[in-house]
Amino acid sequence: MGKFFFWVLKVFGWKIDSHTPVGVDKAVVVVGPHTSNWDFVIGKMAFAHYKVNAKFLIKKDLFFFPLGIILKALGGIPVDRKKKNKNITEQAVNYFKDNEKCFLVFTPEGTRSYQPHWKKGFYFIAQNAGVPIYIAYIDYKRKIGGFHSLFVPTGDAEADIKYIKNILAEYTGKVPENGIRKIEDE
Repeated sequence: MGKFFFWVLKVFGWKIDSHTPVGVDKAVVVVGPHTSNWDFVIGKMAFAHYKVNAKFLIKKDLFFFPLGIILKALGGIPVDRKKKNKNITEQAVNYFKDNEKCFLVFTPEGTRSYQPHWKKGFYFIAQNAGVPIYIAYIDYKRKIGGFHSLFVPTGDAEADIKYIKNILAEYTGKVPENGIRKIEDE
């Protein structure tokens, strides 16, 4: 299936970054900039090319028939967002503990609109699960996306998120004005 999606992306002028997640079985994946619903479609095709079974957290209210079947097939993991965020972090950490291979994907902006203040849950999940963070990107300007680099959290959430944000600010979302900006530009 990965070759098929690679071909589909190529037909539409897209390239997939050659950096491949080799030797890593578990990671939090931070993808940005997230400015369009197309990010998910392109991302799922890229993950299939990489042969990465990417998962994502989604509110459990959406897991009703038949949508729930589709969401699970796409990698959705239901979470109860009505409970405190600590519970979601624990659920995600347990998911890492219960699975030999796991790539859990987050768009830290939390919205397709410009958001200078990122949600930090992805960071604390990586830290508590003892897994690295893969920085992944999508760049509509150059029509390329994929894995940028592997990052191990240092314990300084503010500095680490600034570092990740400044990397992802180099890429252009489908709606450029909603993209990520360097910390100095905010």
